[in-house]
Amino acid sequence: MSEAVGAAAVLPSAPLTVGVGASRGAPAEEILGLVRDALREAGLSPRGVAELATVDSKAEEPGIVAAALALGVPLRTYPAEELARVAVDGRSGAALAAVGTASVAEAAALVAGGELVVPKRKSAPRGRVPMATCAVARRAPDAAAPSGTAPDPHDLGHHGDAEVRGGELTDLAVNVRAGTPPVWLRERIAASLSSLAAYPDGRAARAAVAARHGLPVERTLLTSGAAEAFVLLARALPVRRPVVVHPQFTEPEAALRAAGHRVERVLLRAGDGFRLDPSAVPEEADLVVVGNPTNPTSVLHPAALLERLARPGRFLVVDEAFMDAVPGEREALAGRTDIPGLVVLRSLTKTWGLAGLRIGYVLAEPGTVRVLARAQPLWPVSAPALTAAEACVEPRALVEAAEAAERIAVDRDHLVAGLRRVDGVRVVEPAEGPFVLLRLEGAAEVRERLRELGFAARRGDTFPGLGPEWLRLAVRDRATTDRFLAAFGRAVRGPGAAAG
Repeated sequence: MSEAVGAAAVLPSAPLTVGVGASRGAPAEEILGLVRDALREAGLSPRGVAELATVDSKAEEPGIVAAALALGVPLRTYPAEELARVAVDGRSGAALAAVGTASVAEAAALVAGGELVVPKRKSAPRGRVPMATCAVARRAPDAAAPSGTAPDPHDLGHHGDAEVRGGELTDLAVNVRAGTPPVWLRERIAASLSSLAAYPDGRAARAAVAARHGLPVERTLLTSGAAEAFVLLARALPVRRPVVVHPQFTEPEAALRAAGHRVERVLLRAGDGFRLDPSAVPEEADLVVVGNPTNPTSVLHPAALLERLARPGRFLVVDEAFMDAVPGEREALAGRTDIPGLVVLRSLTKTWGLAGLRIGYVLAEPGTVRVLARAQPLWPVSAPALTAAEACVEPRALVEAAEAAERIAVDRDHLVAGLRRVDGVRVVEPAEGPFVLLRLEGAAEVRERLRELGFAARRGDTFPGLGPEWLRLAVRDRATTDRFLAAFGRAVRGPGAAAG
């Protein structure tokens, strides 16, 4: 595995921050070579680096940006006045006069706390003045969490597939449409296997996805599922204050934390129906992540409300993995080009049953797409997945997806109506996704009884903002739902409940 791919994949308990400074036009190879030499001589691995850090005025310096991309870590930037408050040893009058801090490298490495393990070093190119500096700090093991907070009780790495393992269970825990992929799609994918000797060529699939949303191809990036897109965003975008709106899919926050970011949470309230309040998002946030419709709440936020989160200098990431399960794709932002900093993520794995194949895509401004693409490994999407992407955005596939969305809406209404009849159960309404969220006392025990009765449900307490009294249920066909509701009634009544 190359350093660029693996640098942020496995972080030590005390991750490293590398502070860098550079003169204008400093070559990327000079900066990167300096960083690697400093790490090697200190007995440190590039795999331990969680981030590069520098002063705001260097945020777009090509050499520094390229060095962060080569290491596969985010570039964190800080205002000069914030760096000036950090005590440093490697003082420089020139740096102080130019940017207001006596050492960009040491101050940037230390501004988030920790201890300096490599003092400021200068590059030593032959025959000219050094153009780059770096310093390395080891952060405290808990530096990724705000000071004074208790350990996070939420298991961000838990997903619905874990609920299905260990038995022959009817699956209401995973939000993949049942009975998929359809026969015609399986046949298309199978036919692509004859070309596996060739390297994948994503141009046709990328063009097809772009055309499906009426966008130029430069605004489209194919990924190995939406999960890869979250990792790319976390590693490649130069953000300092990321905010995730919860409850929602936990992978965006997990990816940000793994890349060394301090993540702030905006928790929507059950008493408000988990409705979005744009004023709750800090004005200083330069990356905001929100799902629509949101997993696990099944809330569909109005597009006009999401637009209020956008502003220059901020990335607005909207996870629309389940939007194609909403009739008419109401409130979708995919295809919009008038919203600054908008990044829309789509997944083809939910509606088409391709979770094992991994295919999704990003829709964003061309500059953002280029930054994310540079952080991808070579050939990130397999040939069968590219075939699936092209097939799933064809006109007949879009018609089939729209028909499926209408059926899901009817089947969801049937599920919600049945749940309303169970004493002590409160469903979050109106539900708009292919799943529903419900609250009841003793949900953990009910979930275990459901397993004994042959059904898997998704626990809710791994989602920030939810506790052990929450369950998420995937929408299934009417016959499956009727069987589930009968079992659910028995599970709620308790171990002694009679069958039927």
